[in-house]
Parts: sequence; structure tokens; C-alpha cells
Amino acid sequence: MTEVEWPKSDAPGECPVRGAERLHGPRMRQDPKVLYRDMRREHGPVVPILLEGDLPAWLVLGYREVHQVTSDTELFARDSRRWNQWDRIPPDWPLWPWIGVEPSVLVSEGAEHDRRAGAVGDALAEVDQFELWGKCERIADELIDSFAGSGRADLVADYAERIPLLVVADLCGMPEPQTRELATDLANVIDGAAESMHAYQRLRGTVELLMRVKRARPGPDVPSRLLAHPAGLTDEEFIQDLLVVMTAGHQPTANWIGNTLRLMLTDERFALNLSGGRRSVSDALNEVLWEDTPSPNVLGRWAVRDTRLGGRQIRAGDLLVLGLSGANTDPQVWPERTSARTAGNHAHLAYGYGEHGCPFPAPEIAEVIAKSTIEVLLDRLPDLLLDVDPADLVWRESAWIRGLEALPARFTPSYARRA
Repeated sequence: MTEVEWPKSDAPGECPVRGAERLHGPRMRQDPKVLYRDMRREHGPVVPILLEGDLPAWLVLGYREVHQVTSDTELFARDSRRWNQWDRIPPDWPLWPWIGVEPSVLVSEGAEHDRRAGAVGDALAEVDQFELWGKCERIADELIDSFAGSGRADLVADYAERIPLLVVADLCGMPEPQTRELATDLANVIDGAAESMHAYQRLRGTVELLMRVKRARPGPDVPSRLLAHPAGLTDEEFIQDLLVVMTAGHQPTANWIGNTLRLMLTDERFALNLSGGRRSVSDALNEVLWEDTPSPNVLGRWAVRDTRLGGRQIRAGDLLVLGLSGANTDPQVWPERTSARTAGNHAHLAYGYGEHGCPFPAPEIAEVIAKSTIEVLLDRLPDLLLDVDPADLVWRESAWIRGLEALPARFTPSYARRA
């Protein structure tokens, strides 16, 4: 454990805790479950942490505690303007795009949140999921055609990363040339990378242009439906909320696909499925949401007043990070982690919970994208095998996204498109 002494005083935001854990660095890379286990053993379900720049916060690892924080919007609110650390935030802080006071649906509260989340939900609800499945299959086939003849592929860069981006672009009515820089920018923003602020500004410019185009020439797409919605989103609300939709629709879904493919290629329970065995893609997808959720930690909630949580004294304005991955593996809830407990069990917190959880029908859309493209891949390349030792797979060094840097695979070369 990294020893850090937080000042002992009554000033807001200063917590009388001698030791705090860093939520960034190489320990997050290969097996964060070990880190979460050690944190829980040392500190309990609510852990004092340091974010980039040594800014203090609380990581909520307990399943019950995460449920409490996400349910009680009166005590744990979403508007980051309550934070008691704003005077310490540098202008180039890498997490600024996620924690800033930009007026997105993520930080809105009460009636404003209901209005804006309702508009987003309605715009997504008009996506025909049967039609979406067909689009995903066509996109998957086209991508597989591009590498099927070589007998080798990186299933992250060549497949999992590209499919959600192309689907999101299609749902937003964006021409393909506009999508070329989106993947890198979206990844940088979610990772909290050094380039995150520049990436965010480029994404914002893309959405501003899309807004002008769709206002002049509306179509059967999500941006046009948002612009026409009775909620009457302002230009700034539209820009911020569509950025949320695009960001949440790409990287988490891409890593859900990649993490599921890794599981199916490395776990003998699922490897049988590659040649028509017993385990289903749905089971693998659900297990990943429990064990390797693509969004392991989420910023955040802010305490409205002094309170206690998980045995800790939380001060007004303190930041709480939702440890979704840690909560999903909380031994107080699941004393014995087995696949039998996750099969068919959808009580995971991978989509968050409560008012600010992932809005309906976004989880269903993400599942259509993930399930359809994995099934197409296994259908087209039934002898798919991992091309490296599983121990050599490298995870991205990020506290905010759980995904592989690469997933090399080999298979029998094939040039014929599935009929």
C-alpha cells in the first residue's frame, strides 16, 4: 500500500486517513481484482484513494454501498460543482472531460435530468433492434472479409474496436470519413490519457458539425430525433448529451466484445463453444459483465452533506468513485465466485444503478451489437485460436476502462463470405 498522509483538519475535503491507495499506475493493468481484494482487506468497502494529481477521493467497493450511493440521490448527488477540491484542479488534468462542469446529462439532476435522459432514451428507443442486428452482421462480415484470407488477426484492433464505432456512426447518420479519428479520441477521453482534453475538443467539434448538418437535413437517426424531441434541448445540451451517447456506445461495447472473445478463447468452459459446444455466447457476455466489466470504475458522486458510508466519515463535497468491478466481486455478496452464480444472473452493476444508471434501451442495444458480432465471428471462423500464450495478453493501463491492448488470433484462411 502506498503511504500518503491526508491532512487532519476540519476543512472540507480533508479526510483524517493516514493511508490512501493510488487508483492509477501499473497495478491496475494485469489483475485489478488482486488490488481490489487488498484494498478491501486493508480499508473495508469504502477506500481512501488518490486520483491523478494526488487528489483525494473515495472508492466504493462494496456491492451494498454502491447500491446505496446510486439509489440515494438526495445524499449522493451527481453535479460535480459540489466538489470540495476544485481549487486544486489544474487546467490540463486528464480526467477533466469526465468530471468537469460541462452541462451533460451525466451531471444533471432532478427534473432537468429526467427531461434530458428521457430525450436520450426516446431517441434510442426508436432504433429497430432487428434492423440493428442485420446491420451488425453486415459490418462484421465486411470486417472479417478484410482479414479472413490471412489466417491471423488482432481481434481488438481489427474487429472489436471497429464494430461499435461503425455502428454508432451509422446510428448517428455520420459519413464514414468522419469516423476515422473518432476511435482514438474516444479511447483517449475514456482512458483519461494525457491527450484527453485535446481529444475531447475534437469530439466536440465533430458533434457541432453533425448538429448543423442534421438541423439542415434531418434523417432517421439518433441526432435528428434528439433535435426534434419535445424536451427542446438547447444546442449545448444536444452537444453534451450526444457526446455521452457516442462515448458510452463505443469504448465500453468494444471492450465488452474483446473481453468476451478473450474469455471464450482462454477458458475451456467456453472454448468448446467455438466448435458448437455447450456454452452460449450470452453466458460468456454475462460473465464478463460480472468479472471483467468494461467500465470498472465510474466518476462519480458527491456527498451533499456530512455522512457515514461503510464505516467511513464522508464530508460534504467529497468525491465518491463507483467501484463497479469491485462491487461485482464483493465477497460479502458472493462468498464463492463461480460461473453458476453468474449464469442467468443479471444483478451485476456493470450498467450502474438508479437514476444515473445506463438509460433504457442502451444496454439492450449494446447487447445486440456485442452478441451479433461475436456470433458472426465464430460462425465464419469456427477454428479460431489464441495466437499467444494467455499470460502474454496485456491489459490497458486504465482505472476507467477494462480492455486488452491486443488479442492476436489465428485460424484457417478463408475467402468465402458466409451465405
